[in-house]
Amino acid sequence: MTKKILVVTNGFYPENSPRSFRATELAKELARKGHRVTVITHPRPGVATFCSQNGITFKSLGNLTWASPKVKGVGVIRLFTRIITRFSQLLLEYPKIQLVFLVKKALKTERGYDALISVAVPYPIHWGVASIWSKKIAKVWIADCGDPYMGQENDSFKPLFYFGWVEKWFCKKVDYLTVPTENSIGGYYSQFHPKIKVIPQGFRFEDIQLYQGEKDNSKLVFGYAGMFIPGRRDPSEFLQFLNSLSSAIPFEFHIYTTTPQFVLPYIKNTSRIVLKDLVPREKLLYELSKMNFLVNFENVGNTQTPSKLIDYLIVDKPVLSIKYGQLNEAVVAAFLKNDYTSQMVLPDKNNYRIENVAAKFVALIP
Repeated sequence: MTKKILVVTNGFYPENSPRSFRATELAKELARKGHRVTVITHPRPGVATFCSQNGITFKSLGNLTWASPKVKGVGVIRLFTRIITRFSQLLLEYPKIQLVFLVKKALKTERGYDALISVAVPYPIHWGVASIWSKKIAKVWIADCGDPYMGQENDSFKPLFYFGWVEKWFCKKVDYLTVPTENSIGGYYSQFHPKIKVIPQGFRFEDIQLYQGEKDNSKLVFGYAGMFIPGRRDPSEFLQFLNSLSSAIPFEFHIYTTTPQFVLPYIKNTSRIVLKDLVPREKLLYELSKMNFLVNFENVGNTQTPSKLIDYLIVDKPVLSIKYGQLNEAVVAAFLKNDYTSQMVLPDKNNYRIENVAAKFVALIP
């Protein structure tokens, strides 16, 4: 039966981020299955054309206009501006808190949907829906969450206590909370666990082109794609070990990241650790599919699962998983000899097929 579905999201095509992929792939598949899909998101270049080509109705959320504090200056001045920037985020969720007002305004005239799916992060997307939510907008509200908010384990700082009241406020209003893994459930207040449904990230595998040519056997090439977090998803021990290896060992470690500052100190005297420019996801998967194996830097705790593991699963390569503070040099050495006995065990690929993921969302709609 055809459903009328509204998706509200900060991240969407052509943004290159895990939550953008989540919202974009879901909207495309829902429309492909014949549902009437409307997406409210920022008016990025090309988004209206993309939606039209995929049978999606696009409505503008407006742009984020509140200026982000900038880290600038040197010495004490730079330290001061860094503190101001960080505390504006911690105390007020500034500038992303503007999303509350943008979402509330965008939903004022929306009525008669079978379902509203709000996609976070950032969580002010959910808060904006909660500020105006009524069953006149939709029969059911599904709040799709990536990493937990109050229960997050891998940021340098926890959200301040009063945001717990905000989380409980919005969770009371929502009909369902969807999370990517069973482990994610522990990141939410226990009274809302009955509302939680596990729905993994999803992709249309048929749209992904992988490398089919011959591999270069003159050197071992492995890679990582994702951000780094000091003391958590931290590459320092691994990079130090790679730099300690004999120059006679032919390898290249290719790194695609938005946090290159945690890699730069380790590449000054080597050409074997290579920082790469960021590329669109389709191109990234193609490049990763050329490699011998891939690297995962583990999060702290169990509630947050790196979305890159789904990409690794799609390209079907052995995965070397590194836990900060517990580097197993023997396992790394084995991987460098094409011995993947200790590779990370990944789940069934079919869990992440977008057709299966979309069906789980539709099953929640009355």
